Amino acid sequence: MRDLDSQYGAGEVRMRRLSDVAGVLRMRERRKADKWFDQFEASFPQLFFSVYYGALDELSNIRQFGIWLLNHGAYEDIDISRPNDGGILLVVDVNSKTATMAFGYLLDVYLTEEDTFKILSKAHPYLLQGNHYKALGVVISKLSSLLRKRAAQARRNPEPFERQLGNSQLGAGNILQKIRSGHHMHDRPTATDPEQVKVHR
Repeated sequence: MRDLDSQYGAGEVRMRRLSDVAGVLRMRERRKADKWFDQFEASFPQLFFSVYYGALDELSNIRQFGIWLLNHGAYEDIDISRPNDGGILLVVDVNSKTATMAFGYLLDVYLTEEDTFKILSKAHPYLLQGNHYKALGVVISKLSSLLRKRAAQARRNPEPFERQLGNSQLGAGNILQKIRSGHHMHDRPTATDPEQVKVHR
Protein backbone atom coordinates (compact mmCIF):
# COMPACT_ATOMS: atom_id res chain seq x y z
CA MET A 1 0.00 0.00 0.00
CA ARG A 2 2.96 2.35 0.52
CA ASP A 3 3.72 2.17 -3.21
CA LEU A 4 0.15 3.13 -4.02
CA ASP A 5 0.22 5.94 -1.47
CA SER A 6 3.35 7.32 -3.08
CA GLN A 7 1.58 7.33 -6.44
CA TYR A 8 -1.90 8.51 -5.49
CA GLY A 9 -1.42 10.09 -2.06
CA ALA A 10 -1.69 9.03 1.57
CA GLY A 11 -4.61 11.21 2.68
CA GLU A 12 -8.32 10.51 2.74
CA VAL A 13 -10.38 11.10 -0.39
CA ARG A 14 -13.72 12.81 0.10
CA MET A 15 -16.30 11.03 -2.02
CA ARG A 16 -19.88 9.82 -2.21
CA ARG A 17 -21.45 6.48 -3.03
CA LEU A 18 -21.92 7.81 -6.56
CA SER A 19 -18.78 9.67 -7.62
CA ASP A 20 -19.42 10.58 -11.25
CA VAL A 21 -16.35 12.68 -11.96
CA ALA A 22 -16.68 11.92 -15.69
CA GLY A 23 -20.32 13.02 -15.81
CA VAL A 24 -21.63 9.92 -17.59
CA LEU A 25 -24.99 9.69 -15.78
CA ARG A 26 -27.98 11.98 -16.19
CA MET A 27 -29.58 13.53 -13.14
CA ARG A 28 -32.56 11.17 -13.14
CA GLU A 29 -30.17 8.22 -13.49
CA ARG A 30 -28.18 9.45 -10.51
CA ARG A 31 -31.34 9.64 -8.41
CA LYS A 32 -32.24 6.09 -9.41
CA ALA A 33 -28.71 4.90 -8.63
CA ASP A 34 -28.99 6.38 -5.13
CA LYS A 35 -32.17 4.33 -4.62
CA TRP A 36 -30.30 1.19 -5.72
CA PHE A 37 -27.58 1.94 -3.17
CA ASP A 38 -30.23 2.41 -0.46
CA GLN A 39 -31.83 -0.91 -1.36
CA PHE A 40 -28.46 -2.66 -1.25
CA GLU A 41 -27.73 -1.26 2.21
CA ALA A 42 -31.21 -2.24 3.41
CA SER A 43 -30.55 -5.81 2.29
CA PHE A 44 -27.04 -5.88 3.78
CA PRO A 45 -27.01 -3.54 6.81
CA GLN A 46 -23.25 -3.84 7.37
CA LEU A 47 -22.16 -3.39 3.73
CA PHE A 48 -22.23 -0.63 1.15
CA PHE A 49 -21.81 -0.33 -2.61
CA SER A 50 -20.23 2.61 -4.40
CA VAL A 51 -19.12 3.52 -7.90
CA TYR A 52 -16.48 5.85 -9.29
CA TYR A 53 -16.59 7.08 -12.89
CA GLY A 54 -13.41 8.86 -13.89
CA ALA A 55 -10.80 9.42 -16.56
CA LEU A 56 -7.52 7.90 -15.39
CA ASP A 57 -4.21 8.79 -16.99
CA GLU A 58 -2.31 6.23 -19.05
CA LEU A 59 0.14 5.51 -16.23
CA SER A 60 -2.59 4.54 -13.78
CA ASN A 61 -3.43 0.90 -13.09
CA ILE A 62 -7.18 0.78 -12.61
CA ARG A 63 -6.97 -2.36 -10.50
CA GLN A 64 -4.50 -0.84 -8.07
CA PHE A 65 -6.34 2.48 -8.13
CA GLY A 66 -9.56 0.77 -7.07
CA ILE A 67 -7.87 -0.89 -4.10
CA TRP A 68 -6.24 2.39 -3.07
CA LEU A 69 -9.46 4.38 -3.43
CA LEU A 70 -11.51 1.99 -1.31
CA ASN A 71 -8.82 2.11 1.38
CA HIS A 72 -8.69 5.92 1.41
CA GLY A 73 -12.29 6.82 0.61
CA ALA A 74 -14.03 9.01 3.20
CA TYR A 75 -17.67 8.70 2.19
CA GLU A 76 -19.86 11.68 3.00
CA ASP A 77 -23.14 9.78 2.56
CA ILE A 78 -22.32 6.49 4.31
CA ASP A 79 -22.87 6.03 8.03
CA ILE A 80 -19.80 5.42 10.15
CA SER A 81 -21.31 2.08 11.22
CA ARG A 82 -20.40 0.79 7.75
CA PRO A 83 -16.58 0.70 7.58
CA ASN A 84 -14.69 0.44 4.31
CA ASP A 85 -13.86 -3.15 5.28
CA GLY A 86 -17.43 -3.94 4.23
CA GLY A 87 -17.38 -1.78 1.12
CA ILE A 88 -17.60 -2.71 -2.54
CA LEU A 89 -16.29 -0.21 -5.07
CA LEU A 90 -16.90 -0.34 -8.81
CA VAL A 91 -14.37 1.76 -10.75
CA VAL A 92 -14.98 2.63 -14.41
CA ASP A 93 -12.30 4.41 -16.45
CA VAL A 94 -14.11 6.16 -19.27
CA ASN A 95 -10.85 6.79 -21.16
CA SER A 96 -9.61 3.22 -21.49
CA LYS A 97 -13.14 1.80 -21.15
CA THR A 98 -12.09 -0.63 -18.44
CA ALA A 99 -13.81 -1.59 -15.20
CA THR A 100 -12.75 -3.25 -11.99
CA MET A 101 -14.33 -4.08 -8.64
CA ALA A 102 -12.57 -3.87 -5.27
CA PHE A 103 -14.01 -5.06 -1.96
CA GLY A 104 -13.11 -5.01 1.72
CA TYR A 105 -11.80 -8.00 3.64
CA LEU A 106 -15.13 -8.66 5.38
CA LEU A 107 -16.31 -9.94 2.00
CA ASP A 108 -13.36 -12.27 1.44
CA VAL A 109 -15.41 -15.30 2.52
CA TYR A 110 -18.23 -14.41 0.14
CA LEU A 111 -16.62 -12.98 -2.98
CA THR A 112 -13.79 -14.09 -5.25
CA GLU A 113 -12.07 -12.49 -8.21
CA GLU A 114 -13.88 -14.97 -10.43
CA ASP A 115 -17.20 -13.80 -8.99
CA THR A 116 -16.50 -10.16 -9.72
CA PHE A 117 -15.28 -11.00 -13.23
CA LYS A 118 -18.50 -12.88 -13.98
CA ILE A 119 -20.59 -10.01 -12.65
CA LEU A 120 -18.70 -7.45 -14.73
CA SER A 121 -18.98 -9.70 -17.77
CA LYS A 122 -22.78 -9.53 -17.49
CA ALA A 123 -22.57 -5.73 -17.60
CA HIS A 124 -19.99 -5.71 -20.39
CA PRO A 125 -22.43 -5.40 -23.35
CA TYR A 126 -23.95 -2.26 -21.84
CA LEU A 127 -20.52 -0.75 -21.22
CA LEU A 128 -19.76 -1.39 -24.89
CA GLN A 129 -22.81 0.66 -25.76
CA GLY A 130 -21.83 3.41 -23.32
CA ASN A 131 -24.96 2.68 -21.29
CA HIS A 132 -23.38 3.14 -17.86
CA TYR A 133 -26.74 3.38 -16.12
CA LYS A 134 -27.87 -0.04 -17.33
CA ALA A 135 -24.44 -1.56 -16.62
CA LEU A 136 -24.57 -0.27 -13.04
CA GLY A 137 -28.02 -1.75 -12.53
CA VAL A 138 -26.84 -5.15 -13.76
CA VAL A 139 -23.80 -5.11 -11.47
CA ILE A 140 -25.82 -4.25 -8.35
CA SER A 141 -28.52 -6.79 -9.18
CA LYS A 142 -26.11 -9.66 -9.85
CA LEU A 143 -23.98 -8.80 -6.84
CA SER A 144 -26.98 -8.68 -4.50
CA SER A 145 -28.23 -12.05 -5.74
CA LEU A 146 -24.82 -13.63 -5.26
CA LEU A 147 -24.39 -12.28 -1.72
CA ARG A 148 -27.83 -13.52 -0.71
CA LYS A 149 -26.96 -16.95 -2.10
CA ARG A 150 -23.62 -17.09 -0.28
CA ALA A 151 -25.17 -15.96 2.99
CA ALA A 152 -27.76 -18.74 2.73
CA GLN A 153 -25.01 -21.27 2.01
CA ALA A 154 -23.06 -20.09 5.05
CA ARG A 155 -26.07 -20.53 7.30
CA ARG A 156 -26.75 -24.05 6.00
CA ASN A 157 -23.12 -25.21 5.94
CA PRO A 158 -20.88 -22.76 7.83
CA GLU A 159 -17.77 -24.96 8.07
CA PRO A 160 -16.11 -23.99 4.73
CA PHE A 161 -16.73 -20.32 5.46
CA GLU A 162 -15.49 -20.64 9.04
CA ARG A 163 -12.18 -22.03 7.78
CA GLN A 164 -11.71 -18.94 5.63
CA LEU A 165 -12.58 -16.68 8.54
CA GLY A 166 -9.66 -18.08 10.53
CA ASN A 167 -9.48 -16.43 13.93
CA SER A 168 -12.53 -14.26 13.45
CA GLN A 169 -14.85 -14.20 16.43
CA LEU A 170 -17.84 -13.95 14.13
CA GLY A 171 -19.59 -16.96 12.68
CA ALA A 172 -19.80 -17.19 8.91
CA GLY A 173 -23.56 -17.24 9.04
CA ASN A 174 -23.58 -14.00 11.02
CA ILE A 175 -20.93 -11.96 9.24
CA LEU A 176 -23.50 -10.45 6.92
CA GLN A 177 -25.39 -9.25 9.99
CA LYS A 178 -22.47 -7.96 12.06
CA ILE A 179 -19.22 -6.19 11.31
CA ARG A 180 -15.90 -5.77 13.03
CA SER A 181 -14.75 -2.25 13.78
CA GLY A 182 -11.94 -0.73 11.80
CA HIS A 183 -11.37 1.07 8.55
CA HIS A 184 -8.49 -0.48 6.59
CA MET A 185 -8.57 -3.53 4.37
CA HIS A 186 -5.91 -6.15 3.80
CA ASP A 187 -3.15 -4.84 1.59
CA ARG A 188 -3.67 -7.49 -1.03
CA PRO A 189 -5.26 -7.20 -4.48
CA THR A 190 -8.89 -8.29 -4.49
CA ALA A 191 -10.09 -6.51 -7.59
CA THR A 192 -10.89 -8.12 -10.89
CA ASP A 193 -8.26 -8.00 -13.62
CA PRO A 194 -9.32 -5.01 -15.75
CA GLU A 195 -7.74 -6.46 -18.85
CA GLN A 196 -10.39 -9.17 -18.81
CA VAL A 197 -13.24 -6.67 -18.84
CA LYS A 198 -11.80 -4.12 -21.23
CA VAL A 199 -14.34 -2.43 -23.45
CA HIS A 200 -12.97 -1.77 -26.90
CA ARG A 201 -13.89 1.28 -28.89
